[in-house]
Amino acid sequence: MGSYILRRCVSTIAVMAMVGIFVFLLLRLAPGDPAGMIAGKSATAEMIAGIREQLGLNDPLPVQFIRWVRDLIGGDFGTSIFAGRPVLELISQRLEPTISLSILTMTVSVTVGVSFGVLAAWRSGGLVDRILTAFATIGFSVPVFVVGFFLIYVFAISTRWLPVQGYRSIDYGFGPWLVHLILPTVTLSVPYIAFIARIARASVLEVLSEDYMRTAAAKGASSYSMLFHHALKNAGVPILTVIGLSFAGLIGGVVITETVFNIPGVGRLVVDAINNRDYPIIQGVLILVSGLYVLINLAVDLSYTLVDPRIRY
Repeated sequence: MGSYILRRCVSTIAVMAMVGIFVFLLLRLAPGDPAGMIAGKSATAEMIAGIREQLGLNDPLPVQFIRWVRDLIGGDFGTSIFAGRPVLELISQRLEPTISLSILTMTVSVTVGVSFGVLAAWRSGGLVDRILTAFATIGFSVPVFVVGFFLIYVFAISTRWLPVQGYRSIDYGFGPWLVHLILPTVTLSVPYIAFIARIARASVLEVLSEDYMRTAAAKGASSYSMLFHHALKNAGVPILTVIGLSFAGLIGGVVITETVFNIPGVGRLVVDAINNRDYPIIQGVLILVSGLYVLINLAVDLSYTLVDPRIRY
């Protein structure tokens, strides 16, 4: 296990180095003058020269890269061009809505998705299986923003049961915090519930056909014991894999969902930065998201031994 973790850490450093090079070159090698693109069409030569000086674009490319990496290691992700504040500070101020939405989404997705998948596998070929399979197919096919607008129309505009947009910090109380996150969470959960349910169904269905499951049934094992103590545990590796991939890929859905529901999270920050061509913010978010993605994949790989003791590293 120790040697495996060491190898994965080395590969993680290599992956992050490649990501860092890509993110660095994203600004420097983009078509046109980055300073001119940031300054806009009505900018004067003096304004463009000032932006180039602020970003250090006048130095040779290797010098820029070394300085940028050194600043990243020191926790300096740069300064926002338009806000004039440190990028890390701006990101930290937007973390609470994004973390809240992500945790709630994955909690709902894993709970409902695994339950649907196990139930569909247990009732394979029946009415319940067909209904859940149809839901999984539709949920995985419909875009997130379509689901969001539909839920807004039904539950916010027509019935006025839930707020349309916005976010309330948990400091205002658990109730207001949860109410404002119900629609975004359901919207973002639909494709992940469908994805996890399909994988869980296929994995559990494969395990249920094994000889040892028929032996357990012949010995009089209960349905609960067969499903959760035998089938689900042995089908855990592919389910864990898809949960890890879903969690790591959540940022794309968060960007769309936060835009639809006007949630002031990291996703909205990225959208605003793209519209304003605020490259330091875009670079900072890409680096942090890439690092989180790599760490989640590492955690998922290490967790395999918990659900399947046969796995050895």
